[in-house]
Amino acid sequence: MSKIAVIFPGVGYNKDRPLLYYAGKLAGKSGYELRFVDFSGIKWSKEQLKDRAFLLKTLETCLKMTEDALKDAGDMASDEVIFISKSIGTVVSLAYAKEREIRPIQICFSPLEMISDFVDDKGAVLFCGDDDPMADHKVLEEIALEKHLEIHMIAGGNHSLETGDVSADIDNLKIMMQRVGEVISQAH
Repeated sequence: MSKIAVIFPGVGYNKDRPLLYYAGKLAGKSGYELRFVDFSGIKWSKEQLKDRAFLLKTLETCLKMTEDALKDAGDMASDEVIFISKSIGTVVSLAYAKEREIRPIQICFSPLEMISDFVDDKGAVLFCGDDDPMADHKVLEEIALEKHLEIHMIAGGNHSLETGDVSADIDNLKIMMQRVGEVISQAH
């Protein structure tokens, strides 16, 4: 049985940005083989993340890119799998898992409201900002309550879960990564 962690990026938020970089490092340290999905080449903007029609169209393209990136990843239905995602990547990771009937541990940073279409009951750990212009934190809290999801709200956090106060951002990153480490260590 393999242990695989897949990193799903956001628009302009790639695997080398803090949330995905450190979460990936924690997974690698726990023995997970890291796989990276890349959504480059898609023409989009942050404003389009609130356009449901655009998201549905783009989701198809992103799912194909994910399929290509993971074609040699083995049988993820029987492996230990963690999906770590950001923004649009949260929708893609959840849709990919649902479509393929995979039950990975889902760690979602700055999820979009559209996750409600794909997330299973108790199917994800969410990290959200209460000042995120791309997703309504109150709607995400309702989704979390309805679907029994663990949710962590960053006070003053924007779509990158940053507040503008570097010291607070470093403290928040440490707290988030401590929880990510716990989730990874308790996986499967």
